[in-house]
Amino acid sequence: MSDKEASGSRAGMAPVERRARSRLAQLIHTQGLLRGSLLQRGRACGKSGCKCARGELHQSLYLVVSEKGRTRQLFIPKDWEALVRRWVQNHHDARELMEEVSRIHWERVRTRKK
Repeated sequence: MSDKEASGSRAGMAPVERRARSRLAQLIHTQGLLRGSLLQRGRACGKSGCKCARGELHQSLYLVVSEKGRTRQLFIPKDWEALVRRWVQNHHDARELMEEVSRIHWERVRTRKK
């Protein structure tokens, strides 16, 4: 393997790998990333005259994350929903891009092609 290839030079990369790495760098450096899942939950407020007393529950969004073996949930206010959804999606996209790059390198090792 040449020094350029070993150091990750773009010249030694296939176009598909260059695109994946470029998109990954863009996500990491210019946009937020947030690991977790979003959970939509219905709840009743307890007021007797409210629509939720008739079964039309109020909808709330929660971010669910597992940390150190414990599940944590965080309420997401309405004005934060779009941003948090984008950050969670960016994290998902980043993981997929890393998997794509990993598959490329797996195939290189498998076929012994640098």
